[in-house]
Amino acid sequence: MSRIRAAFHDPDGTRHGIPTYWWKGAPPGYATRRQLTAAGLRPGGQPIAAQVLWQGVGGIRTAYLYRVDLAAPKRTATPAQRAAIGKALTARRTCRVCRQVRPYFIPRSLGECLACAYPQEVAA
Repeated sequence: MSRIRAAFHDPDGTRHGIPTYWWKGAPPGYATRRQLTAAGLRPGGQPIAAQVLWQGVGGIRTAYLYRVDLAAPKRTATPAQRAAIGKALTARRTCRVCRQVRPYFIPRSLGECLACAYPQEVAA
């Protein structure tokens, strides 16, 4: 075992406060938020169970781990929530000047669609 891996190996949490493992060294039963999301789960209010430490660009990097057996299933949006999200996304694509719905999100820096912001360049 390399010195870096040995420095990050603390399964009982005496040195780092919580159980700590090296990159790809965590035992089964733990998962990151992204891994839980990919499995259709969420932490569900549980505290951080462990962490993974590794030497990355700019210093030591950390990924927090949650117990898979305590994870809850992801919540699904209600039909009303889905409708509200659809309306909000349509509003982001609607130009304030010409009132046309564009196939792209209106840049916030411009506040209007590209055709209204740069009429001479789009017409050419």
